[in-house]
Amino acid sequence: MRPEGNPAARAVLDDVFEVTDRAWRGIGVIPDSGWRLSGRYRDHDAEHRFAVDGITTREPAACRSGEVLQGLLKPHECEAFGTTCTPRTPLGATMVSSEGACAAYYLYRRLDLSTPATPDASLEGSPVV
Repeated sequence: MRPEGNPAARAVLDDVFEVTDRAWRGIGVIPDSGWRLSGRYRDHDAEHRFAVDGITTREPAACRSGEVLQGLLKPHECEAFGTTCTPRTPLGATMVSSEGACAAYYLYRRLDLSTPATPDASLEGSPVV
């Protein structure tokens, strides 16, 4: 494996995509953090073809997923965690995804990381991943 990566693959990526500012749920816009189709492929770009630019998403005020994503807050420290915000009624990105930090905390109920987690009864017999 070369540190510079696969030159052929990088050439394709450079041809098809260009770096752009991107809005991330719970965090906001991060400059140069995303890709979009380059001008050469604009006819295939849904954002361009369907004029969907300008759509914004907002987390509810009670949701602090942005702070969780940035490591400023642990999921259980959010006032909405486990009450108004659960996997069945998610308020933000970190609870929506089954792989999100809040969803994982909720599922495994592992608030004190210094002690072993008590498995959820619904997971009994499941393989350890």
